Amino acid sequence: MNETMNRLMSHRSIRKFTEKPVNRETLEDILRAAQMASSSSNMQAYSVINITDPQKRRQLAHIASDQSYVTESPVFLVWCADLQRLAASCGFDAGSGYVGTTENLVAALVDAALAAQNAVVAAESLGLGAVYIGAIRNHIHAVAELLELPELVMPVFGMCLGYPDQEPILRPRLPLAAVLHENRYDADKITDLVGEYDLTTERYMVERSGGKSKANWTDSMKKKLSAPIRMDIARFIGSRGFWRNEEKDMNPGERQ
Repeated sequence: MNETMNRLMSHRSIRKFTEKPVNRETLEDILRAAQMASSSSNMQAYSVINITDPQKRRQLAHIASDQSYVTESPVFLVWCADLQRLAASCGFDAGSGYVGTTENLVAALVDAALAAQNAVVAAESLGLGAVYIGAIRNHIHAVAELLELPELVMPVFGMCLGYPDQEPILRPRLPLAAVLHENRYDADKITDLVGEYDLTTERYMVERSGGKSKANWTDSMKKKLSAPIRMDIARFIGSRGFWRNEEKDMNPGERQ
């Protein structure tokens, strides 16, 4: 494998960083690389907020289940799906045109994710490490208020960046056959492949926790999916200008 493949195959989330700062030039280079990610119809429907205010860092860390690395990392970014810039540039508000539709929101979410992953790969190529912080969605209304987000902008995840001060073991992924299908979705093969993966992840957790945990992937996913989490996301989306023009062209029988 070449250098790029080796780097991608060795990705690990980094949650402990040295005190070495990330200079502005390096950060901007990383974000320029992020901007070169593919974008749906070139909408570039995302924005990035660099959080340098220590008080806002502390508030975001608290929202994100008090994850200490949100305040300790040299750089903390909030990645947002952003249709506001498009709306303003085209002279639309949330109620005109077809800006805040589900389709455009999905495109904006994908744009943000693709750009962010470009940023992580770029950062790792420069010797930095990163971890995504989905927990900023724990209290999404509070994040939007704290960051003064306008309508049609949704905070999607945070990202800690810095120089690694740890070398965690690689987290194993599902067997390729569990995610790769040929010509149709093959549900029949999933049980055996997930069973194989459960054995792998159990060994991983034993090593990672020093024998304190043997939770496999199915155990972890069952726990995650057995309790409600972030149930206000749909309400947030509906209250921020998204979906406002979704019903314009619906047939009467489709409307609820």
